[in-house]
Amino acid sequence: MMNTTSDNLPDSARDRILLTAHDLFYRDGVRATGIDKIIAEACVTKVTFYRHFPGKNDLIRAYLDYRHALWINWFIDALDRHGAKQGKGLAALVPTLAEWFNKPIYRGCAFINTVSEFGGVLPDVIDISSRHKQDMMHVIAELLPDNPSRELIANAAAIAVDGAIVKAQLESQAGTELTALQGLSTILVALDDLAE
Repeated sequence: MMNTTSDNLPDSARDRILLTAHDLFYRDGVRATGIDKIIAEACVTKVTFYRHFPGKNDLIRAYLDYRHALWINWFIDALDRHGAKQGKGLAALVPTLAEWFNKPIYRGCAFINTVSEFGGVLPDVIDISSRHKQDMMHVIAELLPDNPSRELIANAAAIAVDGAIVKAQLESQAGTELTALQGLSTILVALDDLAE
């Protein structure tokens, strides 16, 4: 999930730039990753880079859009793999997140990370990230029974998920992601009870 390598970069220069930026931005951080490094690893010239992305901010926006599509598709697929059913509850969230947290490339939420780096400088980052979080919340809402408190509970569950994501990132010792998920599981069970 959500990782490419220079060995399998696509033929399109724009796609090579975007996929290289995706990996470097997620691994090293957006601010810490310079354009020259992306150009070198994507095997393109500066002219080619700037033809596709007139500036780094354009690339950041494209990265977040790409990451959103990649992550949300993975999220829906992983929930399905872990037994999620529409309207049947939040139990699949914990194993889905455990799958992500245990990946060697896990470095938290790309959107939370990018907002913390650029939220005050590049307002589009907040807008794109907010849409991503709304879409995540809507996927979670679909897991809940259809009742008047569905959106409220889905929002609370999404906030709990974000908290578990940050906790798993901050406490990088082996097993701490399980602590985050156990806490999340307790919250989700309580939220599920409210939804019934």
